[in-house]
Amino acid sequence: MVGIIMGSTSDMPVMQAAIDVLEQLGIKTEVDIVSAHRTPDKLFDYGKNAHERGIQVIIAGAGGAAHLPGMIASLSPLPVIGVPVKSRNSIDGWDSVLSILQMPGGVPVATVALDGAQNAGILAAQILGASDEAVRNRIVDFKAGLKEKVIKGAASIKK
Repeated sequence: MVGIIMGSTSDMPVMQAAIDVLEQLGIKTEVDIVSAHRTPDKLFDYGKNAHERGIQVIIAGAGGAAHLPGMIASLSPLPVIGVPVKSRNSIDGWDSVLSILQMPGGVPVATVALDGAQNAGILAAQILGASDEAVRNRIVDFKAGLKEKVIKGAASIKK
């Protein structure tokens, strides 16, 4: 199962792409709002206990100061994928990107592109697929579908 957390409901339109691709790949998700600054007790509980609830990978989306992914990574033994979200009070998203990307040694956060929740979902599935052949096979099929979409698109413009 993949835990998908975000700092506020305003992040949901971006994070929905991770939920959608994981659903397409047949992977269960648990979705929640966990604010690093407004609900620190909830953040600590989530980070310390997610693995005990069956979560295997955490995707954390955050905008602005974007402390959520790093703080979760500091508390959890699970792999964490950070999604920088371009929020309304953001500095073109760079504040979020750099906050998630520039982690100190010992606290890794895999970081995807600004608003790149779909790739976060795919990466989470690939992490699970490294030890689950059924998930890996679904990823192979998913990627074949991406290839087919490009081939069809190329054919359509040549007509």
